[in-house]
Amino acid sequence: MPATAKKDNSTARRNVGLRLALLRELEARGTAPIVMETHGGWGYLGRHCYAEAEAGVVFEKDPLRAAKLAMARPTWAVYECDCAVGLMAGAGATFDVTFLDVDPYGEPWPALEAFFASERPRPPVLAVAVNDGLRQKLRLGGGWNVASMAAVARQYGNAALHDSYLEICRELLESKAARAGYRLDRWTGYYTGHLDEMTHYGAIFTGGVS
Repeated sequence: MPATAKKDNSTARRNVGLRLALLRELEARGTAPIVMETHGGWGYLGRHCYAEAEAGVVFEKDPLRAAKLAMARPTWAVYECDCAVGLMAGAGATFDVTFLDVDPYGEPWPALEAFFASERPRPPVLAVAVNDGLRQKLRLGGGWNVASMAAVARQYGNAALHDSYLEICRELLESKAARAGYRLDRWTGYYTGHLDEMTHYGAIFTGGVS
């Protein structure tokens, strides 16, 4: 396994558990999971969470990884590009995505902003699972230099971003989803990893723009 894959999967067990719980929640609500992965990586989450999904969307800007994903998921739409750029251009808009999986190395906010701001179908139930790596930078006091944190840094103060980050995540995600007509119905979140530098959160939204 490539060394980078080990880094990808450092929080693998809890990542998988969060996603499986959300998939069960969708099933309980009678909603079929149509998955969009914004950061496909080496496909670990795909193999452990979405192996039975016949169709979906996955983004990966690394050519080697994208090629491997395309081979592993011949019935999926695989985009070799920056996910935020692709989403704003309408990539994946032919799918009624009901499960959004965001698993970047660092911050997830450009991808989340692009998904909710772009023109695409809005099914009445949407699950969102996020593996967020921004808290490490916030611990070091770098929040003021992150574009997605500018407004909340003014509200909370740069020094408070780290300690309040999970609350901030909920507020930001809820706000972005509201622009697409969604209301937060269920939320879970926690810190994990070395020094609690990773933030995992999952949500179920209802509503959507008809």
